[in-house]
Amino acid sequence: MSWTKKAWEAGYQIYEQITSMPFNQELIAGTLDKEKFKFYIAQDSLYLAEFSRALSLIAGRAHHTEHVLEFARFAEGAVVVEHALHAGYFQKFGITETLPASPSCQHYTHYLLTKAALAQVEVAMAAVLPCFWIYKEVGDFIYQQQQKENNPYQEWIDTYAGEEFAGIVERAIKICDEVAESCTPAQQQTMTDAFVMATKLEWMFWDSAYRQEQWPL
Repeated sequence: MSWTKKAWEAGYQIYEQITSMPFNQELIAGTLDKEKFKFYIAQDSLYLAEFSRALSLIAGRAHHTEHVLEFARFAEGAVVVEHALHAGYFQKFGITETLPASPSCQHYTHYLLTKAALAQVEVAMAAVLPCFWIYKEVGDFIYQQQQKENNPYQEWIDTYAGEEFAGIVERAIKICDEVAESCTPAQQQTMTDAFVMATKLEWMFWDSAYRQEQWPL
């Protein structure tokens, strides 16, 4: 069994909880409160900027030229999505102010940046994989379960359930399997631990958006 299949199995229960959480169930129905989605989009914009930096760090540390180029493209793609998708939603929903990163957003981005800068590069690759893979699976799930026409969040759904994003995810999965082959069992377990932790942080990110999480002080 490939490393990515083992990693997905390790985090599968968390993925199931993500698909059943109120934020995504209401997104499917098209009934999600606009203020919650606005909070999510604002936080996701902050997240993607830091995610792009993490990908760039990994590109600079990757051992193979092909992986360097792929992660550089991933980093560029994150910036493109941030500017295109979020600029459109910022205008559509009248988001004019830049919010501070929520506790969950900051925790997630700092986790990825720390792994990207300091961890074994294969572990860093495993840590960023859930942002690709979970979003693709959740996007597909929502697309398949839609219950309402003229869903106000259709653009978001189409982005993460689309073929272009699917191709990016497939490449990220392939790279992680390739680098895992040269790792020891202990190193592969560390990769899996990073994958599962990032999956938990994905759950926290959506949950924080639904609660419109604020700093206590």
